Amino acid sequence: MIVAAILPCYRVSGQIAAVIRAIGPEFTHIVVVDDCCPESSGEVAAAIGDPRVTVVKRARNGGVGAAMVDGYRTALALGADILVKIDGDGQMAPADAARLIRPLTEGEADYAKGNRFRDFKALAAMPPTRLFGNSVLSFLVKAASGYWTVMDPTNGFTAIRREVLEALMLERLDSGYFFEIDLLCRLYLVEAVVVDVALPARYGDETSSLSVARVARQFPAKLGRAFLRRLLLRYFVHDFNMASIYLLLAVPMLLFGGIAGVFEWVRSVESGQVRSAGTVMLVAMPVILGLQLLLQSIAIDIAAVPKRFVKNR
Repeated sequence: MIVAAILPCYRVSGQIAAVIRAIGPEFTHIVVVDDCCPESSGEVAAAIGDPRVTVVKRARNGGVGAAMVDGYRTALALGADILVKIDGDGQMAPADAARLIRPLTEGEADYAKGNRFRDFKALAAMPPTRLFGNSVLSFLVKAASGYWTVMDPTNGFTAIRREVLEALMLERLDSGYFFEIDLLCRLYLVEAVVVDVALPARYGDETSSLSVARVARQFPAKLGRAFLRRLLLRYFVHDFNMASIYLLLAVPMLLFGGIAGVFEWVRSVESGQVRSAGTVMLVAMPVILGLQLLLQSIAIDIAAVPKRFVKNR
């Protein structure tokens, strides 16, 4: 079993050496991707002298997603069976990698990711803004990705099997900080089994480049596109089941009820006359039925989370 660590590096020259030295002997290869780092993090990594280290230097800065795609391709070329993402800033303890890899080697999952929300010590150490933001974002990602049982979607400590990675179109993965979420959304489309592993994060003097403003500005549209893509492919292309029928009925009912409700409310305000019971029922019934059908489709979607591990895909 060949295990490779991929370390995307940008402005981590002060932490990268310690991270590499902490990576245990279970890793055959360490792929360091210097994302056009102004601090020459790749040169710092190469200077350590670890024979497992392969440095990939990008000609221009492309973001963590672009760096990871280059790292994945390099690790695949080196023959890696399991590929582990470890950030170069020291927030992750490489010693915890064994726990992350175990579900893959034991045939329980295709993709494992760290989850700080299952560790009370980690929760206490997590800055309040990150805790709140991650909770809200986690729910939105559950809906967009279809993995209703996972939390902490931006956790960068991940492990993936070679066969699953090869089933993805790597060139389509988001090049920026949406990378982990985009990968999760695309894993659902190949029916990969995903598990959370309780792993604490370490917060030191490193500076995060991911700002709340950037998340609020960029993530909603990307999550919306991922959600619509999943619904279209899962329920109208790859399959057609009762959830598909419920959605086809629920959406027009809710649209009709909502538009009719606004129209009748405006008419009531302009005329000063209360709408009749029949008019109220005409508006309310499609909304009630639409919500019921929508809830049924959500229940089916939650039950459809990939759970069956397939050894050879």
